[in-house]
Amino acid sequence: MSVPAAEPAPTQTISAMPPEHVRRLVLTGFMGAGKTTVGRLLAERLGWNFLDLDASIEARTGLPVPAIFAAHGEPHFRRLESLALATALGQRNLVLALGGGALESLTNRLLLEQTPATLTFFLDAPFPVLYDRCMMQALGAGASTDPGQSRPNLADPVAAQARFHARQPIYRRHAHHTVSTADLTTAQTAAAVLTHLHQPPPRRR
Repeated sequence: MSVPAAEPAPTQTISAMPPEHVRRLVLTGFMGAGKTTVGRLLAERLGWNFLDLDASIEARTGLPVPAIFAAHGEPHFRRLESLALATALGQRNLVLALGGGALESLTNRLLLEQTPATLTFFLDAPFPVLYDRCMMQALGAGASTDPGQSRPNLADPVAAQARFHARQPIYRRHAHHTVSTADLTTAQTAAAVLTHLHQPPPRRR
């Protein structure tokens, strides 16, 4: 008597489509968290548009972000950032990568909180991991081993680490989901975000 072969267990798949009520994904986190790289991959998988907020400001002004800070100061940059964020949040089917300091602005936080159909993800990793990633990016871009040349906020590692610790609670408080990326590849991080899309956000404290 032949015994029928057992059917293979169904493979768990991750839906590439967000729930109907979600129209924007926002990625936040410190420098080196992978917001831009992961954001582009997410947009590709979702068939959505991608926008890097800092890059959009640079395109509008014709100046890199460090030059805007140097010439006009941080308050001026934050005003430009808030205007760019308000415009971006008016779009649908968008993956948006924020600059590392965007959530320090009350205006920006309110814009995110008051825009419906928007989910915010905090891409988290320890500071040494983020610093090493920035150094590798600088080397890949042909810069020196000092990441401060391409990212001035990292020119003083001690000050950068203090800024990192000051921002951590802000990132956590204003994100619907946190994804720990220290041991994940870009593709794995994107997959984790897609998985969270179909889970209720944890209750905020």
